[in-house]
Amino acid sequence: MSDAPVAPPATFVIFGALGDLTRRLLAPALVNLAQAGLLVDDMTLLGVSHHDSDDEHLRAALDEFVKDDADWQRLRSNIRYLKGDFADSAMFQRLSSQLTGNAVFYLATAPGFFGSIVDQLGEGGLLNETDGFRRVVIEKPFGTDLASAQALNHRILARAAERQIYRIDHFLGKETVQNIMITRFGNALLEAVWNSHYIDHVQITAAETVTVGSRGKFYDATGALRDMVPNHLFQLLALIGMEPPNSFEAEAIRTEKAKIIAAIRPPKPEHAVRGRYEAGTIDGKLVGAYSQTPQVDPASKTETYVALKLAIETWRWSGVPFYLRTGKALTARNTEIVVQFRDVPLTLFRDCEVECVPPNRLVLQIQPDEGISLGLVAKKPGPVVETVPISIDFRYSDRFEIGHQTGYETLLYDVLTGDQTLFQRADQIEGGWRAVQPILDAWSKDGAPESYPAGSNGPNSAEDLLTSDSRQWNKLG
Repeated sequence: MSDAPVAPPATFVIFGALGDLTRRLLAPALVNLAQAGLLVDDMTLLGVSHHDSDDEHLRAALDEFVKDDADWQRLRSNIRYLKGDFADSAMFQRLSSQLTGNAVFYLATAPGFFGSIVDQLGEGGLLNETDGFRRVVIEKPFGTDLASAQALNHRILARAAERQIYRIDHFLGKETVQNIMITRFGNALLEAVWNSHYIDHVQITAAETVTVGSRGKFYDATGALRDMVPNHLFQLLALIGMEPPNSFEAEAIRTEKAKIIAAIRPPKPEHAVRGRYEAGTIDGKLVGAYSQTPQVDPASKTETYVALKLAIETWRWSGVPFYLRTGKALTARNTEIVVQFRDVPLTLFRDCEVECVPPNRLVLQIQPDEGISLGLVAKKPGPVVETVPISIDFRYSDRFEIGHQTGYETLLYDVLTGDQTLFQRADQIEGGWRAVQPILDAWSKDGAPESYPAGSNGPNSAEDLLTSDSRQWNKLG
């Protein structure tokens, strides 16, 4: 059981209740919150979809994704279903008649419905907070470029206040992501050297071994850059690069994150690499090329890999490059942040190459094998002075009982309790798109992405991005 207070009672309305997101992630996360004693026993889950269905069918659809125990049975008995079209005002009137008090509206739908659903909620008076809070949770992708993100923000904020909008990024629900701020600001020895005087560069990686799979239609219209960079990777960058907030209150943190994202200089075309996987082998299994994926246009120029070199124009980070990479069908699954410190002067070590005194390196491992490691140098036992690299390691699983979590538990609890710390504000969203818009424009005009075999580290140009600066990527596996 958690020591946190129980979330206030609310009706949890999910638009798109019969989709994969609800079944695989949202329902199990709510059950986990109930098991932790963080939900009231009579919380109602109201599923909305256009499919012919009923209460019991929705319950049965969720059964296979949750552990059948007393907590699930309590929640299960409070699940209801409402059929209706997301553009039908009559359906929203029926929804309104079923709601009193607090309500959360979760938009687990295709992005094209985001604006129209919020319009209908506003028109129907469902966002009025006369008898309790009303909050809207919006999944990514939030826009497809700067102009569409600005338009969507304008449309939504015409209906609801910013404090009612929760733009969700499931990456930020991971314990190791939340721990970045504690690692930085809770350890004086790190914050003292967290600047361009001591840090040489930063690497942020989100690598996947999985292919696009059955998501061909969505992915071919999106690509790796839109899917991962202005949201997931920029949020990790913001946590590493932000200035210390004056408190851990949501607005103080979100303001500092918005500032650092706004300070990202859009990369030059030569500092942006895009790739696409071809046939190869992953874990001993043959994998087909991206172009062979169902519902992918054979003439598509969509990328499945992106690497960027970014500069942040602040006093703290002037001259420190941030290298970002993300891709599918790679050799290993690995999400991490590497902070590499500057080389030590080699005067004391004239008789050895730089390899025997490697720079200190802090690795924040997000997934898998969550933890923190710090690379140092020590003397090798013996009569002569020889150095050897060592590592100080911490693994969450060695210290804490993590259990099976979907990554949504903290985020859903924060929505219910009104904590917006881990959710993106409008200016953060638009700042991220502003930084990548020149790359989107350039890629829309030139040729196809560079090929890389499935099961590799990615395209060769990504390696060149660092070797041209006399640096190299941390190994993926």
